Amino acid sequence: MTTPNQNLPVLCLTMNPAVDLSTGTERVVPTHKLRCGETLHAAGGGGINVARVLQRLGSAAHVLCPAGGPSGEWLKSRLADEGLITSLVPIAQETRISLTVHELSSGAEYRFVMPGPALAEPEWQTCLQRLADWAPFPAWVVASGSLPPGVPADFYARVARLCRERGARLVLDASGPALAAALAAGVYLVKPNLRELSELLGEPLDDPATWQAAAQRLVDAGSAEVVALTLGHRGALLATADAVWQADPLPVAVVSAVGAGDSFVGGLVSALQRGKTLLDAFGWAVAAASATLLTVGTALCRAEDVHRLRAGVAITRLTAAQPRPPS
Repeated sequence: MTTPNQNLPVLCLTMNPAVDLSTGTERVVPTHKLRCGETLHAAGGGGINVARVLQRLGSAAHVLCPAGGPSGEWLKSRLADEGLITSLVPIAQETRISLTVHELSSGAEYRFVMPGPALAEPEWQTCLQRLADWAPFPAWVVASGSLPPGVPADFYARVARLCRERGARLVLDASGPALAAALAAGVYLVKPNLRELSELLGEPLDDPATWQAAAQRLVDAGSAEVVALTLGHRGALLATADAVWQADPLPVAVVSAVGAGDSFVGGLVSALQRGKTLLDAFGWAVAAASATLLTVGTALCRAEDVHRLRAGVAITRLTAAQPRPPS
């Protein structure tokens, strides 16, 4: 096993990138034509959003993703405009477009997320091979977002095994069967939200005690060394073999929640890549997610907001981990 250089750029893998459109209308109603305001365009998809946040916080990031059709060409151009170094795998079908609509009369947000293009086996295999051939191999790999049709549910599990072979730490943000398969293989850090964790375990998580126990269970099972559980307006939890910590939510006026989870991952990995402790990185993650709540649509967080909010993040140690039985 090699030991990757910690100073190398973070590699962000996005198997289902998107051109994210966001706009607003007075009221969302059926049948009628809905007259919308200005439409904002952004390069999106989990790993791409993480890379954008990493860059804003002063960490170098590379993007690996499939892309096809006119929307894929737009994505390529936009990523270049933002200064992100990309490795794009050409695919036959067109990169998806997603839409977020802000209802001005109520403040409600409607998110229309498309399934994405179907990838043929040679296309997703090329993505995996491109990762395997990456040189020098990064110390940090972020795999984030859904898997498009055609990509097997164990794709992230294959990524996890590859990262382990190369000595890299994998940070995973996924859901459903893809999440379950990757955790069976084992990852360094996983960031589910409460719904995703509840679906993974097949049980309701209705109170803080069950949240803590569920997160700690993944650590004890060896599924992840670290679990960062986001709780929306209730803050976030961090679980390791040593303890569980709670970060209280910050009192910010929510404009849009789009990209908050991706910003959480970006803030966390940026701090870790810069040598911060895990607990300090947890605070930066909460600050980045909270800063994203202040921006419209897919704009993500602003660095100045993240730095301003970091000082207000309060983290409490909830419990020491239970001793593990001898093997």
